[in-house]
Amino acid sequence: MTGARETPGAVGSFGAASGALGDEIAVSAQGLPEWLEPVARAAETVEPRQLSRFLPPESGGRPSAVLILFGEGGEGPELLLMERAGTLRSHAGQPSFPGGALDPEDGDPRTVGPVRAALREAREETGLDPSGVQIFGVLPALYIPVSGFVVTPVLGWWRTPSPVSPVDPAETARVFTVPVAELTDPANRALTSHPSGHSGPAFLVRDALVWGFTAGVIDRILHFAGWERPWDRSKHVPLDWRA
Repeated sequence: MTGARETPGAVGSFGAASGALGDEIAVSAQGLPEWLEPVARAAETVEPRQLSRFLPPESGGRPSAVLILFGEGGEGPELLLMERAGTLRSHAGQPSFPGGALDPEDGDPRTVGPVRAALREAREETGLDPSGVQIFGVLPALYIPVSGFVVTPVLGWWRTPSPVSPVDPAETARVFTVPVAELTDPANRALTSHPSGHSGPAFLVRDALVWGFTAGVIDRILHFAGWERPWDRSKHVPLDWRA
């Protein structure tokens, strides 16, 4: 990567992109709060198949990225999420991480592109100030068959929080944080089934049902970070849980 500088403590799973992205962004796990270190360690060794059974095809798929942003709130460690507008044709009303497809200016999808795209999309969707975010890891790319997206989850520490809210209400209904303690609470955990028949983990938090790709990634992070608590896997919640 032209102009890259090595970053001590950079997460090796990102390969050639472990270093500066331009002069503004570095991938480094140094200086994280102690509670977040298990996530950084897991990111260094986790294999794609350990995160999802849906892996990118050998060719094709639309490169995209999401920002998995951890912060420290009034109720302890927390995670930033957003809820898609109910009028969208795709994923209407669904909670998700900030993120979206890579633009050409984001750069190579195999190196710098996902980090740049994750921060850019988070800024465009939530108003997040990227200068307050420390990128500390990048997880293996995963696949969403229904949309054809090849998604790279980018891990961030919200070192200097900034105000966030929906930038475009036509796309984003709300932006909110969820305490990690609520995500690990067995009372808030369940399974839900997609109309396709695929069953996966779900979280009932902050008046939202988090499911699908987002819930699956959160579930795996909790597991590999050692934060997961035993929960009732016979508890099933329908997607129209508000009905």
